[in-house]
Amino acid sequence: MKEIIEIIAQALVDQPHFVSVQEIGGPNTSILELKVAKTDIGKIIGKQGRTADAMRTILSAVSAKTKKRTVLEIMEQEEK
Repeated sequence: MKEIIEIIAQALVDQPHFVSVQEIGGPNTSILELKVAKTDIGKIIGKQGRTADAMRTILSAVSAKTKKRTVLEIMEQEEK
């Protein structure tokens, strides 16, 4: 699931080298933290959150197969 979100995010943003996905796993729930550059956060969220909702729908479909709930959190990458 981590790889799916990373591929989708890299295709959407202008600075794909700033995209990182970290998975925090639990027994029943997994949290995916998607970090992108500050300038690309709008592209990931989309108009009225439609792009983010679409990525969450894909995650729900994939995680239903594994019988594990997955939550997507979109964050801004810290400047280095």
